Amino acid sequence: MVEGPGHMAMDEIEANMKIQQRICQGAPFYVLGPLVTDIAPGYDHITSAIGGAIAAKAGAAFLCYVTPAEHLALPNVDDVKQGIIASRIAAHAADIAKKIPHARDIDDRMADARRKFDWEEQWNCAIDPETAKAIRADRSPEIEESCSMCGKFCAVRSMNKALAGEYIDIL
Repeated sequence: MVEGPGHMAMDEIEANMKIQQRICQGAPFYVLGPLVTDIAPGYDHITSAIGGAIAAKAGAAFLCYVTPAEHLALPNVDDVKQGIIASRIAAHAADIAKKIPHARDIDDRMADARRKFDWEEQWNCAIDPETAKAIRADRSPEIEESCSMCGKFCAVRSMNKALAGEYIDIL
């Protein structure tokens, strides 16, 4: 396995992946990110996930996670969790973009669960259900069958009512 770059501008990742794969004669290639910008200390897991998604789409065999503590300190357990989740999201997004069979299935299940306001199924589909549940429990909207911010103006709620022939009470 060959290690790839850790820092690289977004527009250079795909070409770099192709060059490195050719030079390495098709050996499995992994990347540490790459981080697409260096101005986000404390958020390097996000800049890494952006680069990782692009690299994975371009053929990286493995994404090495980066934590929010990268360049700042040794990571703690929460940093590792955040880094792994960000990397998993990047890899999943790349799988969808590469049209990997069934990669999109869980996203379709989530979309359907959101349309139905089926919270249990949303937790089942979530990459980090504990965090999703905690956020929802801490800041639940007044109207349970609505999006988090829109209340009775929720487009999903209104569409569900319209399709069911129900009155839409937004005033």
